[in-house]
Amino acid sequence: RLYGIADLPEIAKDLAQIISHFRVVTFTGNLGAGKTTLIKMLCAHLGVKETVNSPTFSLVNQYSIEGAEVGDVLFHIDLYRLKNEEEAFDAGIEEHLFSGHLCLVEWPEKAIGIIPDNTLRVEITTQDHEQRHIRVVSGEN
Repeated sequence: RLYGIADLPEIAKDLAQIISHFRVVTFTGNLGAGKTTLIKMLCAHLGVKETVNSPTFSLVNQYSIEGAEVGDVLFHIDLYRLKNEEEAFDAGIEEHLFSGHLCLVEWPEKAIGIIPDNTLRVEITTQDHEQRHIRVVSGEN
């Protein structure tokens, strides 16, 4: 689906309805494609009242979800700074991914071997400065 910035609230709302069947959702796309922006809007739809920031330097941010079906905790994970899967293990990323809590993961390709099979994949491709293409795929990696 092709979308612009004005379509993000609708995209986030649609994703919020889809992810109730998943514990891990990955977001792939080039730097600046809009992964974090989409995750911020998605978190708002899921009931996160806190300010959502990119966990690029901390790797993982934890947020509380109010009154949602997806659980009471959400982990926003950003693997961009990792060099390999070993660093993901050392950082305890696997514990978050298999915690049973909802995990939204940016740059999953940095540690693809530890991403669970039953993962919803959101792929964002930049069409131009204003438009993106989003593809949502469920199932195995």
